[in-house]
This record gives sequence, structure tokens and C-alpha cells, in this order.
Amino acid sequence: MSGTQGMSVTSAFSGMTRVDPVVFKAACPDCRAHFELSANALRLAIGATPKTTFYSFTCPECEAAVRKPAGERIVELLTGGGVRTLRLHSTV
Repeated sequence: MSGTQGMSVTSAFSGMTRVDPVVFKAACPDCRAHFELSANALRLAIGATPKTTFYSFTCPECEAAVRKPAGERIVELLTGGGVRTLRLHSTV
């Protein structure tokens, strides 16, 4: 811990900039609107197979419930961006 004595919180965080919230670009297959959604507007369900792994949201334009498949890269981006995740368990 050499060199940390006498350092204030203010000086430790000086130079840091504000971090903007993560937003995701999405589109509605029903009304074809394009928009950005915050992590709180999305839900991710991770199943045992690619067919049971998907993300969902409500279209802000037409209020349709949208469900889209989520491959490995999408899962990585959504979880890294703070999207709430539900892990589905197999009954087998």
C-alpha cells in the first residue's frame, strides 16, 4: 500500500469521466420501428439449448411483445450491458 497514504477520495477519482448508461439498438418485427432500449427494458432468458435462449422486450412504438433468439455473442453483450437474466432449468 505504499504511495496511497494521504490520498483523498477526490484525488483518487480526479480525471474520471461520467459513464453513459448502456443502450441497445433494436427493431420491432411487427411495426418495423427502430429504437434504442436501456438494459432495464430488455430481459434475457438462457436455456439449455440455443432454441431456448432468447431476449425479449416490449416495442415502445406499437407495444408488441417481441422475442428474439440470442446466440452466444448476443448473450455476452446483453449480460455485459446489465440486462437482467433468467436461467431456465431443464426438467430432465
